Amino acid sequence: MNEPEKWSSLEDIAEHLGVSKDTIRNWIKKDAIPNYRVGKQFKFKISEVDEWVESGESAEID
Repeated sequence: MNEPEKWSSLEDIAEHLGVSKDTIRNWIKKDAIPNYRVGKQFKFKISEVDEWVESGESAEID
């Protein structure tokens, strides 16, 4: 049986995409990158972020 995907932190996603944490924060403010808020922290699913990149939506951010 497959285990559920683990949540990733802002730092994990920044490293995964090779961008700065500030870039991720800017994308969150623009509601561009798929994210979830847990209290004061943002959490991500790598599969959703990868899908977002592969869809080309990440290239459309101003």
